[in-house]
Amino acid sequence: MVDAQTRMYALADCNNFYASCERIFEPHLARKPVVVLSNNDGCIIARSQEAKDIGFKMGEPIFKCRDLVKQNNVIVRSSNFSLYGDMSRRVMQTIRLFSPDVEVYSIDEAFIKLDGLVGRDFEQEMRRMRAAVLQWTGIPISIGIGKTKTLAKLANHYAKKTPEMEGVAKIPQNPDEMLRAVEVGDIWGIGRQWSKKFRNIGVHTAFDLVQMEPAVIQQTFNIVAMKTAMELRGCTYFRLEQSPEQRKTLLRSRSFAKPVTTWQELSEAIASHATRAAEKLRNEELVASVLKVFFHTSLFNHQKPRHSAHATIELIPPTNTTHTIIKEALHLAEPMWKVGFEYKRAGVYLLELSKGQAQTSLFDSPERKKLDKQMMSVLDAVNTSMGAGTMHFAATGFTKVMQMRQLQRSPRYTTRWDELPQVRA
Repeated sequence: MVDAQTRMYALADCNNFYASCERIFEPHLARKPVVVLSNNDGCIIARSQEAKDIGFKMGEPIFKCRDLVKQNNVIVRSSNFSLYGDMSRRVMQTIRLFSPDVEVYSIDEAFIKLDGLVGRDFEQEMRRMRAAVLQWTGIPISIGIGKTKTLAKLANHYAKKTPEMEGVAKIPQNPDEMLRAVEVGDIWGIGRQWSKKFRNIGVHTAFDLVQMEPAVIQQTFNIVAMKTAMELRGCTYFRLEQSPEQRKTLLRSRSFAKPVTTWQELSEAIASHATRAAEKLRNEELVASVLKVFFHTSLFNHQKPRHSAHATIELIPPTNTTHTIIKEALHLAEPMWKVGFEYKRAGVYLLELSKGQAQTSLFDSPERKKLDKQMMSVLDAVNTSMGAGTMHFAATGFTKVMQMRQLQRSPRYTTRWDELPQVRA
């Protein structure tokens, strides 16, 4: 049994994850500036360290950076989420070989409880893990070690900013020097708005935050900020969460690569979103009780007529059946459709999600319910084995209005048979 005094946490964070994924199968991109774009090649969502050093900013529209890209021979890639998701899964599988107590915090981060490594050299074990992840996946990671999750996160930040740490940092017995090296805005959970407020009252570093009285922090901010400060002192408030909390809502939405001006295109987009949302529900064994549909023109183009519409309906009984959700979504959307507008975005929003057996309607046929379940099982099995969208409802259409503009996407090397890397001897 490990007590609170000896328990240690680690935070493993993939370095420049999307850019690192792009380099795995294209090693010639090493040490070259790389930026990855959002859906439809709109804004920068990831940068290699080289691109950060040049001055590329997160969220910056790529059209504003064309000259900078050309001047510095920057490699531009469209987002390849199939590749990124699969590489994340491989990284997390490797981490679990060193400790089963893992909380996957995001696609490129994981907290690790080190109870199983008590009695060993934590830094040495984490260096072994770092080397294994790099060798088996090609993804470089940085690791921070501390008595709490917040301290582990802080040590991880320090490891990234301090090259001599060689990717792994542990909070020392006297952490003052490390705390002074981390700005208050870089502390996990503080955020931009709080960091401004902290600086206004003279708190500029993690060390300054630790010196504040907990009661003052709670009164000035809230209990979460107080707990963050206490974690920096080594008191555990945030536990490892290995079982993710059940989601309460599910949103599927995307901007169109080009303006949509016909009901056919818009209905296909809404049906496609409904399809993806229903698949997600079944994958997580959830059903939805409320459905909301929305679509609107560009929020930024003031030269064109603007229109925004949304409607909500209760699903009785709650369901995760694709054709039911498509039918209800289109039933909501069609009366709101107006001719003469260029629509830029559409989506479906499922609310009041629940797990387990849903209460059926008095008039719901058991035979129809059984048939729907069998149909969805076949649909999911085919699309899982043959590729997403292999079998789909006609309502999702054939115009490819939902196809993203991904002019510079790399192959999905690990998830598509027809895009496997080729080796010529």
